[in-house]
Amino acid sequence: MDVLAAPADRRKGWYLSLMAPNTKGPMFAWLDPSRIYCNSLALADCVSDLLSPFHRDTIDLVAGIDAMGFILGASVATTLGKGFLTIRKAGHLCVATQNQTYSDYTGKEKNMEIRLDVIKPGMRVLLVDQWIETGGTMKAAIQLVERLGATVVGVAAVAIENTEGGKWIKENYNFSHCVPEVLQSQVDRKHLESFRSFNSSNRKYNFT
Repeated sequence: MDVLAAPADRRKGWYLSLMAPNTKGPMFAWLDPSRIYCNSLALADCVSDLLSPFHRDTIDLVAGIDAMGFILGASVATTLGKGFLTIRKAGHLCVATQNQTYSDYTGKEKNMEIRLDVIKPGMRVLLVDQWIETGGTMKAAIQLVERLGATVVGVAAVAIENTEGGKWIKENYNFSHCVPEVLQSQVDRKHLESFRSFNSSNRKYNFT
């Protein structure tokens, strides 16, 4: 599918077919969802789908996780007319911060931080990231926000895989994602049928 095209019938999740498969090997994530953001209708529909479960919720602030969660989170915040807070990889903020260690999908231990001068006790925060695989990164972000006394209204991502961490998030927090149930098993297997539309010579790693 042409990255700038859109079907006449834009059903929920239509834009997932824009995502590109990994061609660089196992040190990278198994696919690239950021291709969605290149298509204005795809990005708008993605944000709309993510916000659908939260229309009746009070949201004071949107927070996005470094780095791809910045794009989607800022788009969500703009749509809501709310402010946007970045949750950074440790060492990038030049102000007082709270830190949290975590392990991401690579299994490496990392550290993230959040500034102390924005979140106040009682605030209701929507957390946004591009993708939730093991859930370690999002769980660390939740811990940071809650440690500062705020309430996590919900968790939003393009997809939440049914890993142990992904299931923990689904069981303990309101959540939204863009994957129709019919595609969830493909996401969990880390291989989408839509990858067939990409040139096979460029698809070196398919993670089946």
